[in-house]
Amino acid sequence: MDVTSVDTDVVVVGAGPVGLMLACELRLGGARVTVLERLAAPTTESRASTLHARTMEFFDQRGLLEQLGSPPIQRSGHFGGIPLDFSTLPTRFPGQYKVLQAQVEQILARRATELGADIRREHEVCALEDVPGTTGRDAIGPDAPGAGAVRVHARTPAGQVRVTGRYVVGCDGEDSTVRVLSGIDFPGTAGTHELLRADVAGVDIAERRFERLPDGLAISSRLPNGATRVMVSVFGAPVGPRPGPPEFDEICAVWEKVTGESLRHGTPVWRNAFDDTSRLARRLRAGRVLLAGDAAHVQMPSGGQAINLGLQDAANLGWKLAAVATGTAPRSLLDTYHDERHEVARRVLGNIRAQGLLLLGGPEVDATRTVLRELIGHQEVNDRLAAMIAGVDIRYPVPDDPAPPPESRHRPDGASPYRPDGDGGGDGGGGSRPAGAAVPHAALTVDGAVTSTTALLRRGRGVLLDLAACAGRHDWLSGRTAPFAQRVDLVAATAPPGGPLDGPETLLLRPDGYVAWAGDRYSDPGPAVARWFGAASPAVAGAIPVRTQV
Repeated sequence: MDVTSVDTDVVVVGAGPVGLMLACELRLGGARVTVLERLAAPTTESRASTLHARTMEFFDQRGLLEQLGSPPIQRSGHFGGIPLDFSTLPTRFPGQYKVLQAQVEQILARRATELGADIRREHEVCALEDVPGTTGRDAIGPDAPGAGAVRVHARTPAGQVRVTGRYVVGCDGEDSTVRVLSGIDFPGTAGTHELLRADVAGVDIAERRFERLPDGLAISSRLPNGATRVMVSVFGAPVGPRPGPPEFDEICAVWEKVTGESLRHGTPVWRNAFDDTSRLARRLRAGRVLLAGDAAHVQMPSGGQAINLGLQDAANLGWKLAAVATGTAPRSLLDTYHDERHEVARRVLGNIRAQGLLLLGGPEVDATRTVLRELIGHQEVNDRLAAMIAGVDIRYPVPDDPAPPPESRHRPDGASPYRPDGDGGGDGGGGSRPAGAAVPHAALTVDGAVTSTTALLRRGRGVLLDLAACAGRHDWLSGRTAPFAQRVDLVAATAPPGGPLDGPETLLLRPDGYVAWAGDRYSDPGPAVARWFGAASPAVAGAIPVRTQV
């Protein structure tokens, strides 16, 4: 059998939304990337159909919003089927945006290709192999000897392919081959409740918003493509392995049992079943192997959180892995990916497990639902839960910054995390520590031209934002950061008074839109720049020009 060999910096396994987003970010960071996908063509199925606020903010930072068009917006969401008001979220995207997964994949595949990613379909990964080359314990397994690269073996219709890269990332879903081959443990709980799901064309039924009926739960909504998505579960029904998707007849029978309505005159576009299994990889990195998206965590798709969690994994990992793979940052930077995203995933899986009990439990959960509904009637409780689901409350831990307790690292309401009168900031009072929070969209004036924090992030680079309006300070910063000029843009700007950036005079922005460091005009950002962007070094080869218009 013929064997073809390919060399690259990073091998991404899986060309779903997470793998394609990661490929885009890696290319922005100058890394060569090869994406291996088992399927011969993009799927037309859309398990996910919702983008949340933090994902929309990131799409805006990368200039991708126009390609989404004008998706339908729902200003309300739910927690365990109990309505939540999303309209007060502290973001320009206060709602749930109905975008089919297939459209997201199409947009990201086009962008990844434009940026130079090598996407190879009909490549089924079957083995991982260490390639010796360096010293140190940084190979596939936690106790493996040192390796300079990872060789990925894949089967294709034309023969076997070997792709060698410095790192491999499994974005290949809940049954991840990469996770299994790398030996990463995947603890959690098996499902105890199951939902049947189908997209059905040619039916005209009433919309059902998480209706708990005597025999079970029923959900129905019209999708942007005109089909109607139905989901149904019978209270107390047993859960077991399925050899494939449920037959349409079974879905129709269960829907009729729970609602009394018939779907049999419709045409199934897509069918599947899912349960409330909850698993989180013990580690997101094992040497040169990393996991992202459903390969790292499996959860019931409650409120569209799964796809958003995965896309934000890719946003967090991409710039870090590009820097390490191209030799401009130490491998220890990858440890922050696990430290930051494992905690976020743990919290998301926790809220989804709670929602699963509220949605799919029998009459025994009715009293709890009544109490929670009353609590959500209080604006602060509503805002806290909505922010958590939308991802706008995330605050990453910052090295050398006194860490607040975990429950206080999240912005509970709409106040700016930077302003002294805010109630955000993660420290429970004063909002004096912006580091770790997502930078808000804010208007800026740079060299007489109007721009924004969002536009400054379009190139996928770090940004040292100088708001001090002091020429001497800016000259000093220029000299301080000159060795990092290929990775960090120094920008002198003014912001409108009373805006969301009131407070700090210097901000170091990570490429994923989070604040790595903040200080006044007397503070030195040098150590933080070196920590997040590597040691001073010559220009990085392979940098990609990217449009920077607002």
